Amino acid sequence: MAGCLDNLHFDFNLDFGEKRNTVASVISGVLFFTGWWIYIDTAAYYSKEGAWSHSYIIISIVASVAMFMINAISNRYISGEAYEEGILGTKGARFWIFVAFVLSFSSIIASILVMFGDYVLVQGDHSVYPGVALFMNVFLIFLASFVYKFGRSEPY
Repeated sequence: MAGCLDNLHFDFNLDFGEKRNTVASVISGVLFFTGWWIYIDTAAYYSKEGAWSHSYIIISIVASVAMFMINAISNRYISGEAYEEGILGTKGARFWIFVAFVLSFSSIIASILVMFGDYVLVQGDHSVYPGVALFMNVFLIFLASFVYKFGRSEPY
């Protein structure tokens, strides 16, 4: 039984080369779209039942703003390898990316607090899905920002 898969040959090569930026952009876009789709679907369905507060959109907006802040700065500015410094230079770019990560992680923490505080730990017969959907929305936006930031190569 040890050699039953010996005759199968898998030529699995993931060298994207020139298409790395395209693949990272598409994956990031799909993650971002899926996160917002989950949010909009949950808000449309559960607001009829009164199990959804529309103030939760603030958490998702903060996550989206953090995504744009993370990807607005090139890695060259953060590492200090850029030819021109800009207005604030490397320290300003590092502070900007720090604030963006703080916003991103804060939105994840806020979605976890809403998920547990308003849905999971509440006694009674109710759906837990709106809390999970809010967390999935924020987490998918977080993943999209990381894929778009670190999945691309800089020269393009």
